[in-house]
Amino acid sequence: MSDEVPCACCGYLTVSERGSFEICSVCFWEDDGQDDSEAHVIKGGPNGAMSLSQARTNFQLFGACELDHIRSVRRPFSNEFPDSQ
Repeated sequence: MSDEVPCACCGYLTVSERGSFEICSVCFWEDDGQDDSEAHVIKGGPNGAMSLSQARTNFQLFGACELDHIRSVRRPFSNEFPDSQ
């Protein structure tokens, strides 16, 4: 069982606490606490001009929250899948 919680962007169990500004190693989203209720909002901060909704779309399209981060991400480990808890 993993102690990690789902990343707001990719959904894999890669961050230890929501809103802790950890960077997900699977999608490279920095968890600033943004959630579904405000996913369309561009908050600035650590994720710049990227909304959570756009980051999620990007992850589905090419595997990272932004194309610039594609070389910084990795595939999820088997224990990071949400159903592995």
